[in-house]
Amino acid sequence: MNIAIKDILAILPDGVRTCSVYVSGGVIASISSAPEGFAADKTIHGAGKMLMPGFVNAHTHAAMTIFRNCADDLLFNDWLFGKIFPLEDKLEGDDAYWGMLLAIMEMLRSGTTAFIDMYGFMYDYPRAIVDSGIRAALSRGATGDAASAEGTLAKALEEFDRWQGHDNLGFMLAPHAPYTCDEGFQREFAAEARRRGIPIHTHIAESLAEIETIRERHSCTPVELCDKTGLLYDKTVAAHCVHLTDGDIRILAERGVNVATNPVSNLKLANGVAPVMKMLEAGVKVALGTDGAASNNTLNMFRELSMLTLIHKGINHDAQAITAREGFEIATVNGARAMGYDNLGEIKPGNIADLVILDLDRPNMQPVNNPTAALAYSANGAEVETVIVGGRVLMENREFLTIDSERVYSEVSKICERIGTRQ
Repeated sequence: MNIAIKDILAILPDGVRTCSVYVSGGVIASISSAPEGFAADKTIHGAGKMLMPGFVNAHTHAAMTIFRNCADDLLFNDWLFGKIFPLEDKLEGDDAYWGMLLAIMEMLRSGTTAFIDMYGFMYDYPRAIVDSGIRAALSRGATGDAASAEGTLAKALEEFDRWQGHDNLGFMLAPHAPYTCDEGFQREFAAEARRRGIPIHTHIAESLAEIETIRERHSCTPVELCDKTGLLYDKTVAAHCVHLTDGDIRILAERGVNVATNPVSNLKLANGVAPVMKMLEAGVKVALGTDGAASNNTLNMFRELSMLTLIHKGINHDAQAITAREGFEIATVNGARAMGYDNLGEIKPGNIADLVILDLDRPNMQPVNNPTAALAYSANGAEVETVIVGGRVLMENREFLTIDSERVYSEVSKICERIGTRQ
């Protein structure tokens, strides 16, 4: 479909200006002037609106929307081992599919067009990406020891093969965390990932309990352990990285690791605040994620962006720490790089057309003095009006075009009744 977005205030790599953006063949064909011979199948008039690249949620567990608001005000180990894992044991069939669709609805409504996901229940999980049209890199969260690694790895690779051929769907290998995967397990996954050039998605240094556990078992930090087993390379996405030594940060920078920071989840589970400023100063590649809705409790990247830009100013006593523009780039182009895209996350010719249109006719967005600052400090996601992924309109005037929202609400409600999440 050829789409012309006319005379809209756009967040561009070199600043903000009013222009027209032309989409053809799923990519941004040109800015300002229509390409030669371009005929629009759809024209969107941009008066009173803003155009931005879609957010990239660099770390989440989308199907955990099922557990939203049912495991709150708990420390990390009590939350994970005492509440979440027992509930996940009750999931069956296509439960994860419906939880994923609910997550996709929330992400589209709040301006996210792509995300990196880890979950332990694949089944037909990827079908939600294909059916909805959103962009994602999925992985089966894998746990175990050296003896189980080969079988677990084979299962993950089988899922890769089954779902090949979809431009909006990619995969990663996901050894869950240093405390749930032993050294041998990590080495098997690392070797296969490097052999095939498959990205790795894992949790590292999320809680103090993890630091203590790894220190007792291996006499090192989680980062040092993952480096020793080969998990850390330039295709690795390491979620959280809250508790890091200066040596850890050097390792992450030297290996080219992408760190997905998750400020809201880390605060809610009392895990702390990641040393994002130190990582950035050391050259670590930092992206932004929400984590799952069981610990956030939303998948709203506007809230995450606001928290990212505010909390680091406060703890560093520096009003210039992560400016609005820097935060926005972390939430868009840096996330795209973590997914493996070098042609996503910015509005420029040749890039994939993952675009979000916001309605500025809202009190919290007026006056439009600094549009980028408004995205970080004023917007809340309710402004998102239309969402385009790969040149395909998935939501228009806040109506989903590829998802039956009432069916999703109904199915998720039935799942919650069956597994007992209601209080």
